[in-house]
Amino acid sequence: MADRKKVAFYTLGCKLNFSETSTIARSFKDEGFDRVDFSEEADIYVINTCSVTDNADKRFKTIVKQAQKANEKAFVAAVGCYAQLKPEELAAVDGVDLVLGATEKFKITDYLNDLSKNDFGEVHSCEISEADFYVGSYSIGDRTRAFLKVQDGCDYKCTYCTIPLARGISRSDTLENVLKNAKEISEKGIREIVLTGVNIGDYGKGEFGNKKHEHTFFELVQALDKVEGIERLRISSIEPNLLKNETIDFVADSRTFVPHFHIPLQSGNNTILKLMRRRYLRELYTDRVNRIKEVMPHACIGVDVIVGFPGETDEYFLDTYNFLNELDISYLHVFTYSERDNTLAAEMEEVVPKNVRAKRSKMLRGLSAKKRRAFYESQIGTRRTVLFEGENKEGYIHGFTENYVKVKAPWNPELVNTLHQVELTKIDEDGLVRFDFIEEKAIA
Repeated sequence: MADRKKVAFYTLGCKLNFSETSTIARSFKDEGFDRVDFSEEADIYVINTCSVTDNADKRFKTIVKQAQKANEKAFVAAVGCYAQLKPEELAAVDGVDLVLGATEKFKITDYLNDLSKNDFGEVHSCEISEADFYVGSYSIGDRTRAFLKVQDGCDYKCTYCTIPLARGISRSDTLENVLKNAKEISEKGIREIVLTGVNIGDYGKGEFGNKKHEHTFFELVQALDKVEGIERLRISSIEPNLLKNETIDFVADSRTFVPHFHIPLQSGNNTILKLMRRRYLRELYTDRVNRIKEVMPHACIGVDVIVGFPGETDEYFLDTYNFLNELDISYLHVFTYSERDNTLAAEMEEVVPKNVRAKRSKMLRGLSAKKRRAFYESQIGTRRTVLFEGENKEGYIHGFTENYVKVKAPWNPELVNTLHQVELTKIDEDGLVRFDFIEEKAIA
């Protein structure tokens, strides 16, 4: 056992990256590696990169230094979206030994020889058109919930986005394999599955660019609802034009799907939506929110929004602000627009100054805090089911209700990964919700 190699992972970005990191980690385990925390000494450090925000790009160098601090002789590998888009740039970072693109990352152990340091980072990355096959993955072991990948890539041509360049065309897992993975997750005692992908509403497109949908997203949802052992299923981000009434209505009456939707908006102004080449106008977005609230008044609705896109005047931004302020939503994820190479938006005129972008971002983050507070207040006095997380945070255990209200209670290890009926009683000073137990016994 003494000569077993150790591997550590760091994941930047989205839930999809977390699910893929877990799958890559399992391939290391199959090769006889022991997984350790990224802060510990390891023989190899794998960094799963993201290219969605400027911040993720910049953090990469810091994370490499963190690995070198833990073990200056360790082998450092970079995979993921940024590794596909700018492999030479990552390979040039001091300390990086291997950079793998979109098709190579799942075969990382094939590229490892004696783990000796390279003078220059070795790059293996394909033309993104070659990323035409599907690798299923899911994350376990990190939390009380698992991220289950059902789809990859995107056929949309949003003018600001590099994801199609980093992940290729839209393609999906088979329904049989998704159900098999869901069953495996349930057998490990995990209570909640979050469905993830790049554009999950587009689920059903086959491999190798086959545009025929073998199954629809709605059929996927129907089938997953029947998997035994899973208490909760949560749909992660889904495009408003792909979130159909049949799915909303099914979730409202579902055994396991929870009343929580995250729906990207990006702008509340139709002129900007057209410049972004989004596939809907704000009227459709309003319709989706109203439909959800009609059948699930207690549903939590999260929104992605980008501020400072080229051409966004003060008037257009206020249009977005007022639209969101009046909409019955629960919180915002605010992204400050940043230019991306090889995107149409990067060539557009009427560039918004960075200080204006920052100011608008701050305004929307303030609106998000107000929206979340109002949503939490609307839930006080209601009875909900809480799934408790596994971390002791300053003497408290945290958990989430089915409709994504974050709650806290004094730390009790017996609560970890259990479901309890509670009544929400008050909002604490830190913005989290306190509760009274109704059902002391864990829900099986």
